[in-house]
Amino acid sequence: MAKLKTSAAEMVAASRARIEEIETADLIAMVDDPNVVIVDIRDVRERQRGHIPGSFHAPRGMIEFWVDPDSPYFKPIFGEDKKFVFHCASGWRSAITTAALQDMGFDAAHLKEGFSTWAEKGGPVEVPEPKHS
Repeated sequence: MAKLKTSAAEMVAASRARIEEIETADLIAMVDDPNVVIVDIRDVRERQRGHIPGSFHAPRGMIEFWVDPDSPYFKPIFGEDKKFVFHCASGWRSAITTAALQDMGFDAAHLKEGFSTWAEKGGPVEVPEPKHS
């Protein structure tokens, strides 16, 4: 296989160099702030194992469409005048996502270390009840 022009790690590093990164302790302090929306971009299986209470789930594959008011997929939450902080598991997907949204003109930040250190640093975690069929 031919070498990629840009590696995923290089994309993450380039994104991180130009976006707002929020430390875990700082976002924990913002959990109850009504002017902050924490957006979980992990897939549904990851979220089922635990998530930040009150976070909004937006699958990574739909983000650009959900934040765009001209898109048929626009979600009104993204039209609110609030601070949006995106997170994934380790901060890689959310770094690239935040950079892409910034390129679109959408003001966003991301959780630097992702959900991986959230609980151990004292962040609240909600685990949904398993769905029974």
